Amino acid sequence: MACAAALVVPSAALLPQAQAATRSTATPAASHRSAPDRARLTDALNAIHTAGMYGAYAAVRDGDGVWRGATGVADRDTGRPATPGMEHRIGSISKSMTAVALLQQVAAGRLDLDAPLSRYLPGLVPGRRGDRITVRMVLNHTSGIGDYVPYAFPSLQTLDTSSLDEFRFRHISPEQLVRMGVQAPPTGEPGEHWSYSNTNYIIAGLLLGKLTGEDPERYITRHVIRRAALRHTYFPTGPRIKGPHAKLYESFYGLIDPPRDYSVYDMSWVGTAGAVVSTMADLDRFYRALFTGRLIPAAELAEMKKTVPMTDSQGNVVGHYGLALMRYDWGCGTFWGHTGAVFGAETLAISSQDGRRQMALGYNLSKYDKLGADGTVPAGPIDAAINTFVATSLCRPATGSPDLRPADVDHVLAPGSSLDGE
Repeated sequence: MACAAALVVPSAALLPQAQAATRSTATPAASHRSAPDRARLTDALNAIHTAGMYGAYAAVRDGDGVWRGATGVADRDTGRPATPGMEHRIGSISKSMTAVALLQQVAAGRLDLDAPLSRYLPGLVPGRRGDRITVRMVLNHTSGIGDYVPYAFPSLQTLDTSSLDEFRFRHISPEQLVRMGVQAPPTGEPGEHWSYSNTNYIIAGLLLGKLTGEDPERYITRHVIRRAALRHTYFPTGPRIKGPHAKLYESFYGLIDPPRDYSVYDMSWVGTAGAVVSTMADLDRFYRALFTGRLIPAAELAEMKKTVPMTDSQGNVVGHYGLALMRYDWGCGTFWGHTGAVFGAETLAISSQDGRRQMALGYNLSKYDKLGADGTVPAGPIDAAINTFVATSLCRPATGSPDLRPADVDHVLAPGSSLDGE
């Protein structure tokens, strides 16, 4: 994160001790010589809970071996345990699915990534600005269009979280969200630099609908989710998660104390930019289908992997962003994936380029670190534990470990703020 979250959460000692043990299942490797190290993964996942996270669930693949585990609690009041197959709001990992659907249109010859947005959606971004912004700029966040989130939840601009509750059951249209983003101060000239904006992927949904003549969420369901054989992945049709799930607690950097459950929420506020519900096993399956050519041809996958520098507020390069894919270059290899955060839920999904080493991790306390007096949010013990789990999942011992801030691109707050909100 531009400001890694750090909130003081209840000590693991305050949680039912019986829930501290990780619940896990594993499938041994068949033809591949490697398999997930069950003991190390169990310890690493438990450490996230011990560091203060309420509950977490994960799915790890190494070759033909699969491990799934969970730790901590799904409900802090009852002590109901987290389980590996829980459905979870995956936030901006949804963007990868939306981008894949649009790359399918590129493959079919219906969309040119370097054409102006105004060719397909005339007037959506008014004036010459709409002629200068290309489809690629929308998908790699170099459009310069601001994020609508601080305007959809206006109290956040003054570090007041009341609008999160006020709008819990509000239904808002994609067109309304885009108007907010387009009217926001631009983050730069079209193509000038990377600046993460959820508005881009609401626009992407409208573009998909225009090209296909179909509701974009329905199209993504049919042509991405079902094609990848994802069994527990869907756009919600109401405010509730359908299957077994954890309560999702939002701290907002300590501004909500104690953290509040936002698992019941109308997700129209984020739509094709982040509304999808999935499981960790399904996320591994999705990225494996993508990287092994089951969803788009090789040429379009190569376009998704063309990156631009991700920069922080001081202009420092902190990563590399393609078309809803982030590239991670670590000592143990190059990996691709995305992060996700919505109110109460955060998620990581990362895969090797061949889909043989993968991890997906979800947890049910969001923006858990605490806002400092200087307006920044330093990393805390939960961040360190998550980094260790990612390294344990993807990197063989002594091959180098990642330095990952779990929600690098998913926290955007108010214009000019040092924080960045969903």
